[in-house]
Amino acid sequence: MKFKGIFALCLAGVSMTAMAQTHVDGEEYYKADQLENAKDLLKRSLSNPQTDKAVSDYYLGLIAFEEGKDSEAANYFSQGISANPEYAYNYVGQGLLKLKAGDQKGAEELFKTADKNSKKDASLQIAIARAYDRVDPVRYEKQITKQVEKARKFNMENPDIYIFEGDQFKDQVKNADQSLANTLVGKAAGMYEMAANYDKNATAAYVKYANLFTMVNPDYAIKMLNNLLSVNPASALGQRELANAYYNKKDYANAAKQYAAYVQNPSHFKSDESRYAFLLFYGQDFNNGYDYASKLLAEDPSNFTAQRYQFMNAAQIKEMKDQLLPMAEALYAAHKANPDKNKFAAIDYTLIAAELTDAKRPAEAVAVLEEGIKDIPDNLNFYKQLANVYVDENDLAKASDTYALYLAKNDEAGYNDFVQQALYAYFAGAQNLQADPAKSQKYLGIASEYATKASNMAENQYKPVKILGDIAIAQAPNDEARKSAGQPLYEKAIVLLENSADPSRYTSDAKSIYSYLGNYYVGKDNIAKAKEYFNKYLQLAPNDEAVRDYVSKLK
Repeated sequence: MKFKGIFALCLAGVSMTAMAQTHVDGEEYYKADQLENAKDLLKRSLSNPQTDKAVSDYYLGLIAFEEGKDSEAANYFSQGISANPEYAYNYVGQGLLKLKAGDQKGAEELFKTADKNSKKDASLQIAIARAYDRVDPVRYEKQITKQVEKARKFNMENPDIYIFEGDQFKDQVKNADQSLANTLVGKAAGMYEMAANYDKNATAAYVKYANLFTMVNPDYAIKMLNNLLSVNPASALGQRELANAYYNKKDYANAAKQYAAYVQNPSHFKSDESRYAFLLFYGQDFNNGYDYASKLLAEDPSNFTAQRYQFMNAAQIKEMKDQLLPMAEALYAAHKANPDKNKFAAIDYTLIAAELTDAKRPAEAVAVLEEGIKDIPDNLNFYKQLANVYVDENDLAKASDTYALYLAKNDEAGYNDFVQQALYAYFAGAQNLQADPAKSQKYLGIASEYATKASNMAENQYKPVKILGDIAIAQAPNDEARKSAGQPLYEKAIVLLENSADPSRYTSDAKSIYSYLGNYYVGKDNIAKAKEYFNKYLQLAPNDEAVRDYVSKLK
């Protein structure tokens, strides 16, 4: 089949990624408190001539400081001053290090130097306030207040003021009780919202507001992030956060739609390409998911995540059925080559085992599922799938034994589970009736136990009663006894079946019961009753001429 392309991405576009990136996105990520992502983007942009190195060095220095790497931070701040001595913020960075070392006087001299290099910059005053706050917000409370007041004097509409005050409220949440925490979150949100109102391009304000709500009320986050992208549609941070907000809402289709835009942004992260592949699959956009995973795999044949999602999506596309087995084999081989690195989720084991089962390779399917059980023992579906593999192998005893493990681990087992085990065990008993009578009786006993449980749980259901009738027939001592052993239970079962909401669903069982009861009443010389049941049988099987001829001869 022809697949629709998702993106107009090409190798030329990918090769331009580094050149398209400047320090701006890294600065946005830093201000949104995503330090690792900020560092990635800032370092990625260093070779771009459009990058302001003094700015990049300042933020890389702050990140090193947060990581406890003071000497590395000092190097960045010094390099920033060398790159542009008039850029004030690297002096703030040096002052931060002085403060941490206990040299308040030295720090304040550097802050004065920074002030001299700025022209009533409210943001600079907030940067100094943050320096005090990072080191000791209690000890330097007066200095922090002074810097904030100074910032307001310079420009009371500067968004950095309100972002900082929002951060202060947010930092208090972790030590507050629930009632106070809710109040503090509201105050923080109000500050972030005010920052965004004063400056529509204050990306961090939108993102920090959204992060307050993305888990508890993702609709609030989504609305705010859409506001951000309406004024700054190219913001990689905004695109990524909006996609994640949809993901937290479990709206995988919209999350995938947002990631479609984001992964075309030069500032996207390679790790997010795998997230996009995930979202396409769970958003059930299987054709696009297959295409995108295939593109990633073509770019990097060792991309195990892309290989997984290529197969997972292909497994949902009917037209790709004939291509699935080699894909499953290749994926499993990649996993086995390095299982610690190339880890599977439950769906990988399930889909690969299904392909091996379809290929009539049950022993390999069993091995895959047994590995899955060892790797993810809480996944109950492995036991059910493994039982079905044993059914395909015509080993009903193993199917019943495996299903017993499923039931033992399942605290919420119900009617359908009990019926399924009753069936597995009944057929295991019937299968060994002649070859191993003791084994047969063991499984017929298990079948009786679970059919009875099912019947007690749902008294209006015919199926467990019919199974109990089957068991009675199988346990009868001879052929003559078998002719009547099932009659009482079958009589009860057929009434329940005929009174069910949709008896046509159970044609096979109905035919079996009608035929048995017809023959039972022939043996009792009750021809009228026998004909009644045989005629019901013929209503379901009008082309069965042998039965029709037999009934016509009954006298």
